[in-house]
Parts: sequence; structure tokens; C-alpha cells
Amino acid sequence: MPMILSHVDLRVRDRVKATEFYDAFLNLLGAVKSEGKSFTTWEIPPPDAGDDWEGNEWFGITEDPGMVPGAARIAFDAPSRGTVDAIVVYLPAIGARNIEMDDGEYRPRYYACFFEDPDGNKLEICHIG
Repeated sequence: MPMILSHVDLRVRDRVKATEFYDAFLNLLGAVKSEGKSFTTWEIPPPDAGDDWEGNEWFGITEDPGMVPGAARIAFDAPSRGTVDAIVVYLPAIGARNIEMDDGEYRPRYYACFFEDPDGNKLEICHIG
């Protein structure tokens, strides 16, 4: 099934610090971290992925000490409500800010937590189902 997005390349002030933050919850989604010279990415390989597998859908961060967070929100898809709940437990410990659970405003099957990374980027972990 074609996806509308190929990747997201988010700016962060400190790549090392941000990598620790994102890796702390993205690995719970099955994402595998890869580090390049000036960026860090995560992607979810299929169960039968070989050593030479390269995905075409990924989330990444690039360091920019002067970055200013925008109003856009990036939502990560969780496979279950339980996964959302598990990640919510970790958020305060890893430095997430402004943590809020969905108040049921969107639709009955939508279950989400909204939060910000340490740089103020707006994020969400959600399950629809």
C-alpha cells in the first residue's frame, strides 16, 4: 500500500540528547536506529528483512542548535492501546514535556497521548482501532 509520506527529518538542538529521547520510545514501536554522519534515523523493518534491507519510510533527526519548534505535530502509530499506555509511563522519565492524554475529542476509536520532546517539538503517540 503506498504511503503519502516517505520520511520526516526533524530538527533538534542536541542530536545526542535527542537520540536518547527518541530511542527510548521508538524502540517500543519496533523501530531500529541507524546513525549517519549528521543525522539519526529510525525505521521499522519487516520480520523477514535481510541484512541489506533498506526502508523507504523513516523518521529522522538532524542537529540544528538554532532550531525553533514549530506548531506542527508529528504522530507515531502504536499497534495497540497498551503500547500507548506503556510509552506514556516512560515519557516523564525521558524528558517529555506537556504530556496530555486524548480527551476523546477526535473519535471513539482514537486513543492518543500528546507531548513535546525536550526541544519543544510537538509529538503524539496514537492507536486507532
